Amino acid sequence: MSQSPHMSIASAIVDSVNNSDNNHSAKNTNEQLRATIGKVVCVGRNYAAHARELGNEVPTSPMLFMKPASSVVSMRDGIVRPNPEQFGETHYEAELCIQLSADLSAATIEQAKQAIGGVTLGLDLTLRELQSKLKEKGHPWERAKCFDGACVLGDWLDPQAFADFKNVHYQLTINDELKQDGDSALMLFPVYELLVNISHAFSLQAGDVIMTGTPSGVGVLQAGDALMLKLGAHQWQTHVA
Repeated sequence: MSQSPHMSIASAIVDSVNNSDNNHSAKNTNEQLRATIGKVVCVGRNYAAHARELGNEVPTSPMLFMKPASSVVSMRDGIVRPNPEQFGETHYEAELCIQLSADLSAATIEQAKQAIGGVTLGLDLTLRELQSKLKEKGHPWERAKCFDGACVLGDWLDPQAFADFKNVHYQLTINDELKQDGDSALMLFPVYELLVNISHAFSLQAGDVIMTGTPSGVGVLQAGDALMLKLGAHQWQTHVA
């Protein structure tokens, strides 16, 4: 592992962590949020119950796909769904998210531990009907996962508060009803092992975000929905336009 030559990126991540409790910080604008992100690497079916609820096989190795930085928006700015009449339903998937503060390539577990710069919760939004149609045809399904606003992120938190990431509990409620109840202990591929696995498939860079997979309970977003994500003592609220 080598430190990123773009030290301004690592510094920006540290700044965003340090300012995460400031509700009015300029760090929370979408422009600033995207500026630190090279790519978003997503992990599919990392919870067996979620794989089963969608009728999918439980994987034996991490399933990876990506979202561009252009898909990222802040939780504070709300959720704007693609036109349902044109694109069909938008589904929510709450996930524990990691941002790197150093590059990783063919990393070891220890290098992966040292590279985590921030932790938050996020929503991987999916045009489920479109995704299903594309998968049936054997086509790539970026159109269903990479639209503008498809990656909704909370404020970055200090990773030291989460120990070894083996028992991180988080929740998503919608209109005060519990929808997803996640625990990293149930991940098929734990956080550090995920980072190592991904770094052996392709290089990761400082600023990259890893969405570590969603627990069961995914569903449809409706106009006017009020969402709350909880991670320990931290929580973020957002709404659907």
